[in-house]
Amino acid sequence: MIKNYYKFIKELRTKKGLSQADVAKKIDISRSSYISFERGGSVELSLCQATKLADLFGISLEEMKTGQAPNYSKYKQMILAFLRSEGSVTKTKLAKLLYFADFSWFYYNLQSMSGMQYRRMQYGPVSDSYFSIIDEMADKGEISIDPKEDGAMLISQTRSGAMIDLSEINKKEVELIKNIEKKWKDKKTNEIVDFTHKQLPYMYAGDNEIVSYGLFTQENPDEIY
Repeated sequence: MIKNYYKFIKELRTKKGLSQADVAKKIDISRSSYISFERGGSVELSLCQATKLADLFGISLEEMKTGQAPNYSKYKQMILAFLRSEGSVTKTKLAKLLYFADFSWFYYNLQSMSGMQYRRMQYGPVSDSYFSIIDEMADKGEISIDPKEDGAMLISQTRSGAMIDLSEINKKEVELIKNIEKKWKDKKTNEIVDFTHKQLPYMYAGDNEIVSYGLFTQENPDEIY
C-alpha cells in the first residue's frame, strides 16, 4: 500500500468533519474494524466498501489507492513548464510529456507529481482533465492553440502565461521536467505515442480504463529521461 495512504484517508475524513464511527456506519463496517483499517492494520476493505468510501470523500478509487487527490493548479504549472522548455508542442505530445512527468515521479516517490489519473486513450495515456484544462488555459489567454497544416494542434505559451509563477513545482520536479523535455525534444508525436503504447500501464488497461501507476514501477525510467 502507498506509504501515505492511511494518512490521506484520515485527512479526508477530518476535512469532512466525520468521526471514525460515522465513516464505519456509512461503509457498513464495524467501528473497531474501521479504526484498525485507518491505522494500517490487517483489516482490508472489500471493493464495495472501498467504493462507498471513495464516494463519501468525492474521489475515485484510483485516487484513494494512490493516496493523492489531483492538484489542478500544479498540473497547469507543469504544462507551462514544458512549454517554457519546449517552446511549442503538439497537443498530443504535450499530454504524453505530462504522463512521463507524473509516472516518472511516482517511480521514485510513490506519489505522482500532480495527483492526476490517466486513462488509456487511442493516442496513449491522457489525464482525465487534460482537455478541459487546456481549453481553460486557452480561454484565459495563458496558452495559444493553433492548427498545423497536418491537422495537429500546436500549443504555445503566451506572454500572459509566461508571467505565471511556477511556485508549486519544486527544483527536483523542474529538473525532471527539463530532462524529459530534452530526451523527447526531437522526437515526433507519433514516436512518443508508439512508445507509450508499449509500456505496461497502457498495455494492461482496457480502452478508456485508468492506467496503473503501480505497473510503471516495472518500467525502466532511463528510457523516459
